[in-house]
Amino acid sequence: MNKIFANMKMKASPKPFRVIADAPGGSKGQANVPQSPISDVIFDYGDVLLRLDYRPCLEGHFPESLVSELCNARNTNGADDSLGFFEAESRMDCGEPSVSVIKEYKKNYGSNLAQAFRYYIDHYEDSISGIIDGMEALLVDLNNAGYGVWGLTNWSQETFHVVFEKFPQLEPLLQGTVVSGIEKMHKPNADIFNLALNRFNLNAAQTVFFDDTQANVDGAKAIGINGIRFNNATQARDELQRLGVKI
Repeated sequence: MNKIFANMKMKASPKPFRVIADAPGGSKGQANVPQSPISDVIFDYGDVLLRLDYRPCLEGHFPESLVSELCNARNTNGADDSLGFFEAESRMDCGEPSVSVIKEYKKNYGSNLAQAFRYYIDHYEDSISGIIDGMEALLVDLNNAGYGVWGLTNWSQETFHVVFEKFPQLEPLLQGTVVSGIEKMHKPNADIFNLALNRFNLNAAQTVFFDDTQANVDGAKAIGINGIRFNNATQARDELQRLGVKI
């Protein structure tokens, strides 16, 4: 393993994040919104709008046994995170800078794993393999029908810039996004949901939120948002139509 780690070449640090400006207001009360109990839809990013996977980034650069273990930690949402990799990324999602996270990670797990984490952050774009099938079309249809379309994601401010650089077609389809790493608050806590509602001028009872993690769905429901566990684009479209969304 040491030979593999020693032969790696690191990229320069990621570019600074391009800040998303506050949105002027949600679709609440706008004349072009269809007569529907729902006026706005908020989407999580990872595994809802975008496919995220450690493997395309790490495979071939690190031992297969390590890559498989790290992928398993991510696939279980950190439930089997014996190497602390998922936890380290979660800390960045909460707003901690990579420099301090990596320093502590190295202290707790050793230089080899810290080097792997640094490589992952420096090559983050390789971990985003594409837009989830059917989701771009769903965003387009919601926009065309006059609904408010927003984002709310647990994501580091150091790596979020990669999203719109790699998939620029998504940016005009989302009227605004709240990023946990910028706000230093995170799902499933109520504060970040309330921030999104206030910043985008949304009515919780008229808003749907999709997330692939049940705890985040429950957090949205706790403040009155219509939270739905995301499985795929077809299921999301069906759920919206069930709630009266005209798409």
